[in-house]
Amino acid sequence: MSVPSQSQKASLPKSWTVSESLSGGMKLPFIVGLDDSDTPYDVVDALALAPFTTGEQPWARSARVDRLRPGATLLPPGARVLRSVVEESRDSRLAVGEGWTVRSVRWRGGGGEVTVTAVSEQLARGVLEDVLRSSAAETGSDSSVSMGFWYLSGQRGPIRTSRRTATTRWSSIRGNYASAARDSLDKLMAIRRDNVIGRLILLHGPAGTGKTTVLRALANEWRSWCQVDCVLDPEALFADPAYLMEVAIGFDDDGDPDNDSADAGDSDSDSDGAGDSDADGAGDFDAAAGGAVGGGDGGEGDRMGQPAVRRWRLLVIEDCDELIRGDGRGSAGQQLSRLLNLTDGLVGQGREVLVALTTNEDLFRLHPAVVRPGRCLAQIEVGALPHAEAVSWLGSTDGVGSTMTLAELFALRDGRGLPRPTGGDTRHGLYL
Repeated sequence: MSVPSQSQKASLPKSWTVSESLSGGMKLPFIVGLDDSDTPYDVVDALALAPFTTGEQPWARSARVDRLRPGATLLPPGARVLRSVVEESRDSRLAVGEGWTVRSVRWRGGGGEVTVTAVSEQLARGVLEDVLRSSAAETGSDSSVSMGFWYLSGQRGPIRTSRRTATTRWSSIRGNYASAARDSLDKLMAIRRDNVIGRLILLHGPAGTGKTTVLRALANEWRSWCQVDCVLDPEALFADPAYLMEVAIGFDDDGDPDNDSADAGDSDSDSDGAGDSDADGAGDFDAAAGGAVGGGDGGEGDRMGQPAVRRWRLLVIEDCDELIRGDGRGSAGQQLSRLLNLTDGLVGQGREVLVALTTNEDLFRLHPAVVRPGRCLAQIEVGALPHAEAVSWLGSTDGVGSTMTLAELFALRDGRGLPRPTGGDTRHGLYL
C-alpha cells in the first residue's frame, strides 16, 4: 500500500490522515480467486483470513497441538460451525462466536492446529487458551521427539512438515553395536551445545548395521538443545540453491516440548509454502503449562525476562552415497561443494546447523574433502558385529557367520532366517 504524497494529502479531507486511517482499521480489499486446483479445504483457509484481512478482527493467535484428547473438536464452547471439510488425512472447520473466528484442523495421524482471530488481543488469547485447555492431551514422558521433514514441492516450493517420531535411549540399544564403534558413539551421544567442534557427522558402514537407529537415539539424547530435521530429497536440496538457502535459514522450533528451556508442543502437520506451519509467528502449546507459547510473543525466554536460546539444528541426509563419493565431478561435484559450504562455509555462517550423513560406502571411497580433519564432529564406522559379539548378542551360534549385521541378528532371533542370495544374470549391470 502506497502512502499519499504531500500533494495528494492536500486534496484529501481535512479529517483524514494516514495514521488515523491505519489505526481506524482501514479495510483492505479481499478478493479470492479459485480454480479447479483448489479444494474445499482451501476455501475454509481463505474464509478464515477474511475478518483479519478486512480489519474487523485484527488480532490473530495460532497454536499447534501434538496430541489431542479423545473426541476433542479444537473448537471453543458455543462455537457456531459455518464450514466443515472432511478429507482422508484431515478435517477442517470454520466456526464463529461473539467477536471471534476459529479455524481448526485435526490430522488423522494425531494432533492438529487452531487459528483464532478476534476483535481484541485479550479475546484472541482467551479463546485460544479455552480451545487448547479442553483439547490438548496431557504431556507424557514418552521417548518420542518432534522431527521436521523437508521436501521440495513443484507447486509450493520448499515445505517443512513436522511430526512426532519414536526414538529410544542410547543406553537401551548400546549393546546392539560392535565394541569398536561404541566408544565413538558414546562420545557422540554425550555432546552438548558447548562442545560442538565440527559441523559434519558421518556414519558409514554396510546396510543393516543400525545407522538410522543411531540417529533416532541421537535425536533423543540431544532433544534438550538440538532440533532434528530430515531432508527427504537431498538430490533436489543441493541442486537448487533457493531450496538450500531455505533449509539453511531454517525454522526454529523454539517452543518444542523436547527443549528443556521452552516446553511446548509440536505436531504432524503439512504447511503451505516455505518453512513450517508455525512460521507465521504462531506458537505451540504446552498442555501442562496451560497456555500458548512460542514465536508469536518472542518465545519462552522473552516472557520470563530472559533472552531465548536458539536451538541447534541437525539436518539428517540418509543414503547419500553418490553425493560424497571421491569421484564426484560435474553437477555431482557442485552439489558436494554446496554440502560442504553448508557445514563450514559461508552458507552455514551464523546458523547453528549440523549435518548428519549416512552412507554404505567404504571410507576410502569418500571424497577427501568430506573427511578432512576439522570438518567432522564425528566420523564413525557402524559396522557388523564380529562372530564372538554376535554370538553373545544372540545367545547361540546357530546361523552366526564370521560377521553379522544387526538386521541379520534380528532375523535369526525372530526365526525368520537369513535371505539367500539370488543368482542374478551377471551379463546385465542393471535391473530390467
